[in-house]
Amino acid sequence: MKAFFSVIQRDIRLALRQGADLAMVLAFFVIAASLFPLGVGPDPAILGRIAAGVVWVLALLAVMLSLDRLFHNDYQDGALELLALGPQPLFLVVLAKVIAYWLTTGLPLLILAPVIAVMLNLDTGALSALMGGLLLGTPTLALVGAAGAALSLGARRAGLLIALLVLPLYIPVLIFGVSAVDAAVNGFPIRPHLLIMAAMMTAAVPLAPWAASAAIRHAMD
Repeated sequence: MKAFFSVIQRDIRLALRQGADLAMVLAFFVIAASLFPLGVGPDPAILGRIAAGVVWVLALLAVMLSLDRLFHNDYQDGALELLALGPQPLFLVVLAKVIAYWLTTGLPLLILAPVIAVMLNLDTGALSALMGGLLLGTPTLALVGAAGAALSLGARRAGLLIALLVLPLYIPVLIFGVSAVDAAVNGFPIRPHLLIMAAMMTAAVPLAPWAASAAIRHAMD
């Protein structure tokens, strides 16, 4: 487990050292959200109705836009090959890298999300549903995205390929994340939606790193 936590610490240090990447992701999230009142008008009722969908779609896109840095740099400088040849299972290395990625990308988005939601006039009673959904959904997005990023290693236009691979798999997370907020706004229980999202995350924890590690080994052959 020492190697597992070492990979997490190393990736967090690298992400913080390359702070421009994180800043661009967060800037995209905030700037894109601020464009919606200009596009659909300043009517608070309209903005409140679309707020949950806007936050979720932007969080999804922000996660996807930064996925190429998950393995690409380590693949280019050979560090990923050393990690794959090390004594620790590649499955655990991938899981550690996803955890570090979520801590440096998903967690900041999670912190910013309520600010964006209030800015878009989301019902404050639905903020807990939004945060609960994002807390369960963003790790799932990162896990599924890791598999897509691994499959695109060494490919030309990897960013476009990642989008094509992972966007269809992101749709269930998006649907149930927005549905949880709609349920809260309309006075229905949010627990069934969050339980389904928890089930998706639970399934992604073993499956996505396994698929990503297999794709990484294939890319190195």
